[in-house]
Order: sequence, then structure tokens, then C-alpha cells
Amino acid sequence: MKAFLILEDGTVLTGTSIGSTRDMISEIVFNTSMTGYLEVLTDPSYAGQAVVMTYPLIGNYGITPDMESRKAWADGYIVRELSRMPSNFRCKGTIQDFLKEQDIPGIAGVDTRALTKILREKGTMNGMITTNEAYNLEEILPKLKAYTVGDVVTKTTCDKEYVFPGEGKKVALLDLGAKNNIAKSLNDRGCEVTVYPAHTPAEKILAAEPDGIMLSNGPGDPETNVDIIEEIKKLYQSEAPIFAICLGHQLMALATGGTTHKLKYGHRGGNHPVKDLKTNRVYISSQNHGYVVDTESIDSSVAVPAFTNVNDGTNEGLSYVGKNIFTVQFHPEACPGPQDSGYLFDRFIEMMGGTK
Repeated sequence: MKAFLILEDGTVLTGTSIGSTRDMISEIVFNTSMTGYLEVLTDPSYAGQAVVMTYPLIGNYGITPDMESRKAWADGYIVRELSRMPSNFRCKGTIQDFLKEQDIPGIAGVDTRALTKILREKGTMNGMITTNEAYNLEEILPKLKAYTVGDVVTKTTCDKEYVFPGEGKKVALLDLGAKNNIAKSLNDRGCEVTVYPAHTPAEKILAAEPDGIMLSNGPGDPETNVDIIEEIKKLYQSEAPIFAICLGHQLMALATGGTTHKLKYGHRGGNHPVKDLKTNRVYISSQNHGYVVDTESIDSSVAVPAFTNVNDGTNEGLSYVGKNIFTVQFHPEACPGPQDSGYLFDRFIEMMGGTK
């Protein structure tokens, strides 16, 4: 069956329908990872977005037991070539069947290199995937321009708190759309991890007397999370050690007087270099974000830049002055990798008074 990708600038690309055949409108973004397509699909940070995979062959090892959350969150999926005969000893099914089960519309046979160049040159834009060959461009374009991602943190967070038992430090993880591997990375280091829904009052978290607090990754525009930012202000004012990743990093900056802005096309992939400004060492990181903290908006008496993006110089982390708080824009819990920056979890445990 034919499928069409229609962008809000009027560009139309034709391919083959994969997955669900329903119409889909979403923000179109691209990811440069060569592996980890299942982790991308099940990363809650992609809620409200359809993902273009720049690597030309997707699905060659099928669906494996590597989901990063309870379901797939991407609104749509766009690939150059879909492997229909996966081969891997861990394979439990095909990606096309997975997309159908998860009701995710997709399109294959698209020149993803040309599409990525459009998104890089013109910036991230909204788009539609449809199988309707009689589509009306004049009716569709206003709908594309009107689309907004909305409150996707509330959509992706857990319904109630739950615990990963451990014999070590007690960590409170605020689930803003968390990937599974954040809790697992802490749990593997012996921590008992209690996961809280995104809108949990700070008083409840602090009343549990955790040894440390983790703010997770998540989707959407950080500035829309007004109520959560107010609770994070209270966490900042406590004496608890805090480690924040991605959206959590952005919300902590907003809670302490900083600002954020949207990047032209974002950072999404497993090959982004970040520099530790204390050691000048460069790490290869996994990233998935469309917004960044404005470095110049940060009061130097509150926080100082800790990491920077080698490619474009944007902020990749902050160290808070006089506080046991550090935050990063990238993903040290990256699955399937790279794992260069996994040591940051060990730093967090040391901040809580534990050992590596």
C-alpha cells in the first residue's frame, strides 16, 4: 500500500505503508543512531514526535527484549529500507508486526538522506503520514501548522509509585518520562529506587528521606511544565543530593532562574561528543532532545557549565554552586550505548556518601 509523508512546507514524499494505516500528524525529527531502533521507539522522550531513522536499513535484528518503557511512544516511524527477514538469536518478532501491534503508522522507501537534509536546512517541522491517495494538501497544511506536542510528560509518566529493591542507597526517581535503564543503572549499583509520578509533591518525596533524588529524561517543551518546576524548586532548596538527566536537567535550570530555547533540529543519536569542562576530556554520548539550556541565562553564583557540546557549543550539563547537584543534557544510561559517561552514576552514589 502506498503511503505519503506530507511536511508543513508542502513537501510530499511517497513510500510504502508499514505498521498502522491510520492518519498521523506529529513533529518530524531525525535520529542518527545505527542500532537501537527498539530503544528509540520505546523511549518516552519521543512522545509527540515521528522519528526519521537516518541509518538506511532498519529492523535487521528484529524485535528483542530491549524495550525502554512499557510501550512504544513515537507517533510515527520513517525509514529508508525495512528488513523483513530479521536474523538474531534474541529475535522475538519483526518490526513491522511490532508497529502494527503498537498502532504506529510508518512509511518505508523514503529517501531519508534527502528528508534529513530538509529538516537540517529548514528546521524541525510538523508532518503527516497518510495512506489516502486522494489527500487534499490545502486542507492538510493548516492542520500541520496548528499541531503542538502538548502535555506529554503527564501522558508518559507512571500512574503510581513503585520500588526496585536494593540494599544500598535509597534513591527517589521522579519519572518525567523515564527510560527503564535509569532505574536499572542505579539498581545495578545496589541502590533501592523508588519511582514517583511526575506530579508528586516535593514534600512527599522529601518525607521519605531518600539519600538522593534523580530527575529523569522526558518529552516536550520544558517551559510548559510549570507545576513540576515549582516542585523542583523545593527539591533544590533541600539538602538532598540531586542528579538530573535531559528534561530533568532543563527543569532544574528553569527552577533556578535559567531559560531554555528550541534547537533548529535537535540532537538525536548515539554519536554526540561532549566535553567535560573540568578535565577537557571528550565523551561520546547518546542524546535525544530538541531544547537546550541557555548558558548565558545561568547565574554563576547558582551554577556553572560542566559539559559542552563539541559540535555546536551548546550546554550539556551544569554543576550547582554550594549544592550536591549536577545535571546533564545527554544520557549516561544509554542503551544500547555508548557507555562512556556511565561513571556519572558512580559520582552520584559518591555524592550520597556511598562508594563506587
